[in-house]
Amino acid sequence: QYAEPAPAASQPQGAGAPGGQQPAAEEAEEPEGEPIRSPMVGTFYRAPSPTAKSFVEEGQRVKAGETLCIIEAMKMLNQIEADRDGVITAVLVENGQPVEYDQPLFLIASE
Repeated sequence: QYAEPAPAASQPQGAGAPGGQQPAAEEAEEPEGEPIRSPMVGTFYRAPSPTAKSFVEEGQRVKAGETLCIIEAMKMLNQIEADRDGVITAVLVENGQPVEYDQPLFLIASE
């Protein structure tokens, strides 16, 4: 047990130099696409109910007007729709997480 913390302590020191390189590598791997932003402050939900399937998944093609998520604001459930056709390249918010006005929710790439 005492040997494990020593390597763990040396890993952050060793990872410090590569850590500076890793964000650049991660940035290169970030999904492409334009953000779809929240039109309001509220709570983000990926599905219409806790037991239901998510409206969209990463890699899914969507059409303009298709529901992407729900944002609950002041006990009102507001469906957020795609503003254009494309492919969802990233879901940027966790289910049940509060969102701010203009916060990116999804990335969508044109087909």
